[in-house]
Amino acid sequence: MINYTLKCANDHRFDSWFQSAEAFDKLQVSGMVACALCGNTDVTKAMMAPRVRPARKAASVPAPQEQPAEAPKPNPGALSAPASPAEQALRELRQHVEANSDYVGKNFASEARAMHEGSAPERAIYGEAKPEEAKALIEEGVPVAPLPFAIGRKTN
Repeated sequence: MINYTLKCANDHRFDSWFQSAEAFDKLQVSGMVACALCGNTDVTKAMMAPRVRPARKAASVPAPQEQPAEAPKPNPGALSAPASPAEQALRELRQHVEANSDYVGKNFASEARAMHEGSAPERAIYGEAKPEEAKALIEEGVPVAPLPFAIGRKTN
């Protein structure tokens, strides 16, 4: 197992464990690594301090007695709390979309087209579309817009 400090395009930093370096690369290429805070899948490895174990000889020598530093008090909600008003607004938008729309998954383009043509009842939907599918919908005059967050089905 390997632990990486990761950073998304929105400059959020978070840690995640992977089976190996190759497993991380494979998951990242397939878009399966998402930011723990905003869901963005544009994630890269952040600079990390190496974790070097002391040599056996140095480890056996007792360290001089020092006063232990006061440990910071943990804040259990710190990781789940939004870091800024913009993140809070995105979180609220996502909750609103998920609560008031039907998730149609990869069938988004066909569902949106069917509603536009009148062969399916109109309703609020969200889902996934390839860039070429989204472009075709726009060219056909189907009212669609990209969401500013990743769909929640992807997990680290």
